[in-house]
Amino acid sequence: MKTIKGPAIFLAQFAGDAAPYNSLPAIADWVADLGYKGIQIPSWDARLFDLQTAAESQTYCDEITGMLAERGLAISELSTHLQGQLVAVHPAFDAQFDAFAPAEVHGKPAERQAWAVEQLRLAAKASRNLGLDAHASFSGAFAWPYFYPWPQRPAGLVEDAFDELARRWRPILDAFDEQGVDIGYEIHPGEDLHDGVTFEMFLERVGNHPRANILYDPSHFVLQQLDYLAFIDIYHERIKCFHVKDAEFRPNGRSGVYGGYQSWIDRPGRFRSLGDGQVDFPAIFSKMAANDYAGWAVLEWECAIKHPEQGAAEGAPFIDRHIIRVTEHAFDDFAGGGNDRALNRRLMGIG
Repeated sequence: MKTIKGPAIFLAQFAGDAAPYNSLPAIADWVADLGYKGIQIPSWDARLFDLQTAAESQTYCDEITGMLAERGLAISELSTHLQGQLVAVHPAFDAQFDAFAPAEVHGKPAERQAWAVEQLRLAAKASRNLGLDAHASFSGAFAWPYFYPWPQRPAGLVEDAFDELARRWRPILDAFDEQGVDIGYEIHPGEDLHDGVTFEMFLERVGNHPRANILYDPSHFVLQQLDYLAFIDIYHERIKCFHVKDAEFRPNGRSGVYGGYQSWIDRPGRFRSLGDGQVDFPAIFSKMAANDYAGWAVLEWECAIKHPEQGAAEGAPFIDRHIIRVTEHAFDDFAGGGNDRALNRRLMGIG
């Protein structure tokens, strides 16, 4: 068994134009003072990080890791959630997802997709330059508008969608393999990879690629009523990243899983700050430790009620309390009798 690393924090929800959230050194001071030991960096946010420079310059990467080390911090992973989303975009979402890309490719789906693929290739190189072995991203989606089978889906629609998704991601996965870095796809509604079944459909189509892995976030499973503990039992060998995020699901007589187009504050299923929701974190951390998860436990803060600064301040001690320092020997070793093959045979009656 291995002891999980952490606590770490995903910076995407905290980065901003005001200090201390507008530069990597300043936000690093802030999170270090809160007790965090790692940061997950949103690679698209130029206020914090220059992805292209990181891919091309070992010196730049060494300067970042050195600056963070001075503050007692390490990088858990880089994130390309926004760029990964743009690898596969259904036309229904074209206008909304343009905001994730530079203005020069807005309204140009093919050029936007090519930009996103290049961003992923840069992220693979940057991750290696930073000494990282895991990366966080989204899969994108072609089939998501058709997740509910009404009207009846044409035969082969889902299969064709996953064939195309795999076709686009296979060369990206190969690029990450060249750098020795795993992609952890966040299993997330809105992505074609949104549960175990869809992850398996994708994995089969990319030939069980060793770099096609999972970012585990139990909050998304609470909202779709999936057994998030059994998920670890099934997929633990593929879990390479871990977002520690809480959620609750309280259906009522007016709304359930789909939420009735309501705002987050009014939805039966909603994200909460750590400890305020329903996720069984002691059980999750126990299963992750028992299954040799050796990566980081990373706070992703998303809550419609609590202020982000309070959520961040509470997050580090919450994660730290749940990280299990794994034992090096069995609790009953003191009563062991050693290895006696002759005794074993007598006990089995086979003298």
